[in-house]
Amino acid sequence: MVGAVNRRAQGVVMMLLGGAALRASLTDMYLRYVKESLQPFLIAASVLLVLAGGMTLWYELRSGRTPDEADGHGHREPRVGWLLIAPVLGLLLVAPPALGSYSVTTAGTSLPEQEPSAGFPPLPEVSLVELTVLDYAARAIWDDGRSMAGRRVQLTGFLITAEDSQQYLARLVLNCCAADARPVKVGMTGDVPEGLPDDTWVELIGGYVAQTGVDPINEATIPFLAVEHWREIPAPSSPYE
Repeated sequence: MVGAVNRRAQGVVMMLLGGAALRASLTDMYLRYVKESLQPFLIAASVLLVLAGGMTLWYELRSGRTPDEADGHGHREPRVGWLLIAPVLGLLLVAPPALGSYSVTTAGTSLPEQEPSAGFPPLPEVSLVELTVLDYAARAIWDDGRSMAGRRVQLTGFLITAEDSQQYLARLVLNCCAADARPVKVGMTGDVPEGLPDDTWVELIGGYVAQTGVDPINEATIPFLAVEHWREIPAPSSPYE
């Protein structure tokens, strides 16, 4: 950025960027971008950015140099460089939403490979088992639902409409951050939600059913859930699995 923006502008941009990241990391906002376990690292990186920007500004102001002299040659640097602050201010004022139905409908459902001999741990002995969409799909596909036989389960996710006009329950799974998010889809039969738009969050209660579909995007197998009850819910603070 040297030669395009003077060091004072660099310091301001670093402080604002660090402040925006720190604000996000100290609230639930950061969960829209990274996994919960990365919060301490995000806070540390944000603080370092703020400190680096502050030290840059302090050094420049202490030196008494004008912005025109910042490059050591007395050349005037373009004022347009300060426009770099605009997107950072935008991040401070308007937080982008979490990924949703568009990301899911443009990518095929994805499950990690499962060793046939590995098996799945038994479900807890409770009347209603809360499962992630990923866990339900994995047990349904790789274990043929044996570990869920006769059990009532609860899944939480958002609705999407696929290319085949079939509506699914979906959730995005992160390895690290939103950039590597992959979708997991589950079909619904029985008392399915009706009249709700895509991206509506719902809670489903039902049981395993030996019914599958094929994702039209990557031809992967999509398991189904026999829905007994459902209800619309607010979007959770942590939208990813």
